[in-house]
Amino acid sequence: MAPACIAVAYSGGRDSSALLHATLAAAGALEIGVVALHVHHGLMADADAWLSHCERQCRRWARRGRRLVFDHRRLDGRPARGESVEAWARRERYAALREMAAAHGAGAVLLAHHRLDQAETLLLQALRGAGVAGLAAMPETAQRDGISWLRPWLGVDPSRIAAYVRRHRIACIDDASNADPRFARNRLRLHVWPALIDAFPEAQKALAASARWAQEARACAEALAAIDLADAADGRGLDLGRWQALPPARRSNALRAWLEAQTGKPAAVAEVGRLLDELPASAAPGRWRLGRFELRRYRGRLDCAVIARPASRESAPEPRAQTLAVTRAGTYPLAGWGGKLRATRVAQGGVALAALAQLRLAQRQGGEQFQSAPDRPPRSLKKQYQAHGVPAWERQGPLLYNGGTLIFVPGLGIDARVIARPAQAQVRLSWIPAPG
Repeated sequence: MAPACIAVAYSGGRDSSALLHATLAAAGALEIGVVALHVHHGLMADADAWLSHCERQCRRWARRGRRLVFDHRRLDGRPARGESVEAWARRERYAALREMAAAHGAGAVLLAHHRLDQAETLLLQALRGAGVAGLAAMPETAQRDGISWLRPWLGVDPSRIAAYVRRHRIACIDDASNADPRFARNRLRLHVWPALIDAFPEAQKALAASARWAQEARACAEALAAIDLADAADGRGLDLGRWQALPPARRSNALRAWLEAQTGKPAAVAEVGRLLDELPASAAPGRWRLGRFELRRYRGRLDCAVIARPASRESAPEPRAQTLAVTRAGTYPLAGWGGKLRATRVAQGGVALAALAQLRLAQRQGGEQFQSAPDRPPRSLKKQYQAHGVPAWERQGPLLYNGGTLIFVPGLGIDARVIARPAQAQVRLSWIPAPG
């Protein structure tokens, strides 16, 4: 079934103007509506004039009977300190395009990138020392955030687009920032590309073909990583023994895939290199910072967790709750402890609800004794943690007491000495740390 409408990212420049014009011609025959999406970055003095041009052009085409709607967004904010303007503008532009497309019910956004853009992207990625994922440059199709991003002209020589614009006399704007040498792509296009084409006339075609080969290699690497991680990773983390048994290239490939799955973005080259050096070097517990995430090695496994945000300097730490009454199954947030207690109704193996009506919450002081099973003797918390393989970061949270009787310990569970009789109403307790 044909979509009700399709969106085109429309800057007003030559390429996007030609794409919008061609899309209108094709969509008219299919009775598909078109929505032109313009992003006002707020970075250039001419941005208001570009927005006005795009609005006028769309009104003219709509008056000729085209099913065309124009929409735009103005970006707020500025790049963070140390962030490139290009990276900020690209990220915010795609977010705005996705928002507008979704608002209009368009499941796909057409982008006007062409073969020269693809060749330049490959070169820039190579100059940055990118791996296969970077050298794959831009895909023709991609699915992100419920939107299909399509580049129908990725294999088209830009001279053909220029000829299309002249033939149809399409009014376009000229972005003066394309001549600004502060931007890497402009330096490449203005100073390097002419010499490259002079020496190698088929460079554009050849580099775009290389990007396609890199895309195939990337797909193969992703498939291989999935096979390796099916054996070496699960919900508890990465099994370092099985991971280290892989050949070096597959070990690196699997680690990159696992890190991206955990953090939602590719890890930096330096970060992966450090982990490849340090993870096999020792079996001792260890931690590595990865942006807002922390990797933690314990007993042959590597897991990943969000780092809790530090409290604001302007605000005092939240006072810790000292008491708690658990009267039924449910979740109980505990102020100041960085998490919540969950009580789950069970038929056996829990603690009686009657014993949880007046609980005292306390920090570990040392000397506490915990009995893990009825047939086991009580032992210190330190020894119990070691025996059960509980890492330090899973030992956080309060100890729960009924009077002087220890009821529950995060990471270990309910003390065997307070396990309820089968006939009693009872719950199982678990500690859930708050996300960062």
